[in-house]
Amino acid sequence: MRILLVEDEVRLASALKQLLKEHQYAVDVAHDGETGCDLALTDSYDLAILDIMLPKMSGLDILRAMRKAGLQTPVLLLTAKDTVEDRVTGLDAGADDYLVKPFDNKELLARVRALSRRTGQIAGGDAIEAGPFRLDLNTRTVTRNGEPLALTAKEFQLLELFMRNPNKVLSKEVILDRVWGPDADVIGNAVENYVHFLRKKIDEPDLPSYITTVRGVGYMFHPDPAAGRKA
Repeated sequence: MRILLVEDEVRLASALKQLLKEHQYAVDVAHDGETGCDLALTDSYDLAILDIMLPKMSGLDILRAMRKAGLQTPVLLLTAKDTVEDRVTGLDAGADDYLVKPFDNKELLARVRALSRRTGQIAGGDAIEAGPFRLDLNTRTVTRNGEPLALTAKEFQLLELFMRNPNKVLSKEVILDRVWGPDADVIGNAVENYVHFLRKKIDEPDLPSYITTVRGVGYMFHPDPAAGRKA
């Protein structure tokens, strides 16, 4: 899951980024509103965490720009203001949740988990379902038609990305960024190799592949194998 964090307090932003990375989230950070807004409008995120009081452009202005552009990305606002009027203003602008500083890290993570459920097909609790697959985010386990699948950590992350984006073309660049991270030193055909490994573990005999190749672009995950074609 990829998160945009816009926070001008550098130490807080660094601490939050580390916290989120420890819980398997990929995080992009901006320290001013203009940079944060550019990222929000030009890149793809599963969640945005926006401080309201920012230099150059407020978090509320970023939120309004996102909604005006038609982006439905869940947004969590961070603020030191705790009046009813402030909360109403944020929610009316299109925010999905509101967290007042200072906050406990456990509460932040709970809010992030709750909002992340809106980006995938959630079966209840912290799990995602797509077709015959059920992915448990707490135990980091996967089943197909109730039968467990033995996946490596990277295979799990790759399947999670596909399940959160069913029937959507994901470029190799997006997959590299989301699964390995923008700063990862990846050698060779890592994406192709791991898609191959994942196919061998999730595909069923005599059925089309759940993951098809979109030549020259990337890959697409089909929750219904009958809707896919073998690559």
